Amino acid sequence: MDLTKLVFLLVLVCSIPVFHAYGQLDDKPPQGVLRSGIVGVKLLDAYFGTSTEKMEVGPGDKNVPFTVEFANISTTDIVGIKGQLSLPTYFQSPQGINYPILADSNTRATTGSNFHLTFYVDISDGALIKTYPGSVEIDYSRLKSSGVRQNSFQFTFTLPGESILNLKSLTPVITSITNNDVTLEISNSGSATLSNVNIVLQNTDTSISSASTSTTNVEKVIFDQNYWKIGNINPNSAKTFSFNVFVPESLKNEPLRIPMKITYSNAHGDKQSLIRVADLYINGLIKPSIYGVKVIELSGKKTVIGEILNEGNADGLFGFVKLLPLGDSNIRESSQYIDEIEPDSPIPFNMPIESNGLLSFGEHDIRIIVSYKDAVRDEHTITYDTTITINPFADNTDYGSIIGGLIFLAFVIVIGYKLYSKGKIPFIKKGKIPYVSKKTES
Repeated sequence: MDLTKLVFLLVLVCSIPVFHAYGQLDDKPPQGVLRSGIVGVKLLDAYFGTSTEKMEVGPGDKNVPFTVEFANISTTDIVGIKGQLSLPTYFQSPQGINYPILADSNTRATTGSNFHLTFYVDISDGALIKTYPGSVEIDYSRLKSSGVRQNSFQFTFTLPGESILNLKSLTPVITSITNNDVTLEISNSGSATLSNVNIVLQNTDTSISSASTSTTNVEKVIFDQNYWKIGNINPNSAKTFSFNVFVPESLKNEPLRIPMKITYSNAHGDKQSLIRVADLYINGLIKPSIYGVKVIELSGKKTVIGEILNEGNADGLFGFVKLLPLGDSNIRESSQYIDEIEPDSPIPFNMPIESNGLLSFGEHDIRIIVSYKDAVRDEHTITYDTTITINPFADNTDYGSIIGGLIFLAFVIVIGYKLYSKGKIPFIKKGKIPYVSKKTES
């Protein structure tokens, strides 16, 4: 191998670590601390919240804590720590736009320990949910040493936004003794995403329902599911989930409170857990049916009668029965108020038949409509179509007797007129009115 090739190979081999190191720096830029060569104090993190908890905050929030964490990496303890925070114009001191954002700490930061400064800021309505640059300047003194030392740090921080979680039922009313399809809505009206949302029904196996005094009757109903994986919920959006619930007969006309444990990750990535309650109302079951519809003669009137049987477990309120003619029937529409439709007790109804013109005998198509209201005052109706037959009145009824009497009277009048016209009525001559003279006293 000649000398030229050997030199070229040596240069190539020596240059590989340099290129590799350059790539590492380019792929992983420094995070948080941008100042090198720090002596004494090192900046660790900057975020909205306190030293014990990061907080979700968003545009328009006022007087919110902003914490900067440091580490004392010097060989001595430091005291008298004060700081001044510099942030973009969207973030200002609660005292006003021209006031500095200050904080101080009365604690003693021992060697190798961490310490923090918590500032308070107002956030403008025009701030965006994103990452911003900032800087902080701190003053401190070393223990057993005179003079005040000063360090400045630059950092980046994120305005995380805040998630606002709510749970409500899109099926506000369910019915007793029935399988009910229930849909709940979980919404996020905040400015930050709810991530990895999971929901667990709190039933009889949880501490809520097994407590000495239960605040919910959820343990008395039957659910077909108890866990739902929702995923992410973006700001100002909602997702729904559904399940089936059976309510026993013992529960009616009362609220059903369903506690749900919701876990999610907030804008800082911290896992959160809370309880939300969905409220529903259990309506009693009203299940009426119409039967026994027929025509009778009552007090000389053709009358439609029938009965209503409620097979549910709650009263139907403000009940009405309506009779409607169908097809070419000349029966006139009529109605009757029957008040409450009680369970397991037949409710009779009767409606005298009125007609438009002379009542037609024979078959009539009619419709019976029963309307009522439930406990929450929602109105319901059921219908029953049938055919009734109207026969001529029987002679043994009061109305038949009247008709018979009228026919007999008309027959007598006709016969009397014929006799009168022929002059065969004693003491009455045709064309002359009988005259009875008054008896005078002598």
